[in-house]
Amino acid sequence: MIALDASAVLALLFREPGHERVASALQDACISVVNLSEVLGRFARDGHSSLQVLSRLQATGIDFCDFDVSQAALASDLLPKTRHLGLSLGDRCCLALAASRGCPALTADAAWSDLSLGIDIVQIR
Repeated sequence: MIALDASAVLALLFREPGHERVASALQDACISVVNLSEVLGRFARDGHSSLQVLSRLQATGIDFCDFDVSQAALASDLLPKTRHLGLSLGDRCCLALAASRGCPALTADAAWSDLSLGIDIVQIR
C-alpha cells in the first residue's frame, strides 16, 4: 500500500514528469478524501466537472479513505514538525494516512524529502 498526495495524483492526471511512477502504484494505492478534495477542487476551479474527474479516479482502483479522528490528531501533531517546510493541511493529512496505515507516502512535493518523521517518502521525480 502507498498513500497518494494530491500532488502525485495531479501529476498523473496532467501527465507531468513522474506520472508513470504514480500510474504504476495505483493498484495498491490509497488517498485521503481530504487529498481527493484537493484534486477535485483543482479541476472545479478551472471550470471542469469534479464528478467526471472523480469517476475517472474511481476506475483506477485507488482506495478512498475517510479522514478520521485519529488521523486528525496525527495531522495536527505534524504541524510543528513540518511548519518550517510550509506543508499544508492536505500534505499533513496524506502523511497522517501513511502513518496510520504504516505505508509510504507518494508525492511530487520536493520539500518532503527534508522530512524526518519516520514515514517513508517516495518522490515521483
